[in-house]
Amino acid sequence: MTKSKLRTIVYIDGFNFYYGQLKDSRHKWLNLTKLFKTVLGEENELVKIKYFTARVQPTERDPQVNIRQDTYFRALKVYCPEVETHFGHFLRHKVFAENANPPPNKIEIFKTEEKGSDVNLALHVLNDAWANAYDCAVIVSNDSDLASALQLVKEQHKKVIGLVTPGAPKRKPSWQLKKYANFFIPIRQWALEQSLLPDAIPNTEITKPKSW
Repeated sequence: MTKSKLRTIVYIDGFNFYYGQLKDSRHKWLNLTKLFKTVLGEENELVKIKYFTARVQPTERDPQVNIRQDTYFRALKVYCPEVETHFGHFLRHKVFAENANPPPNKIEIFKTEEKGSDVNLALHVLNDAWANAYDCAVIVSNDSDLASALQLVKEQHKKVIGLVTPGAPKRKPSWQLKKYANFFIPIRQWALEQSLLPDAIPNTEITKPKSW
């Protein structure tokens, strides 16, 4: 008798994934569907990828950053229909901070914050568990704030939980998350290299940003 596959939803903390895995790499133009079909086992049936992120703001140093990001979102929408993108908020404002090398004692800096993605991700993991939308949830994050949500999924719904730590094995997984995981998957370089979108998305005018 053939064992049925686990209906699997992947939940990606977009900023955690970007800064932990992709920022200084050649893999930003990433086919998320192909990547997670590659790294998950044969027992997993990938039914959906939920990508939690925020729209960034241009800066003097990088005035095109929002255009590159929007191009990627449009490419995912066309080429990877399994991916759902959910937006939080991106904040950039001036604040005073303590100077590590005074004087002066305080200096004015730009502070950037991404708000909402961790909360949105936790809510979706829980709501999808109540709706019995998956047998297995794969969490792509190293944010320990998600631990309580995973505990509820594990204890109340008996779901299988997989953990992908961006930047592993160099970056160690949060122990608060790992204790609720049934399995742990690192993303290897070869998997990223084999999971890129085509430079030009077929039947569209969408193309990979030159700096990527």
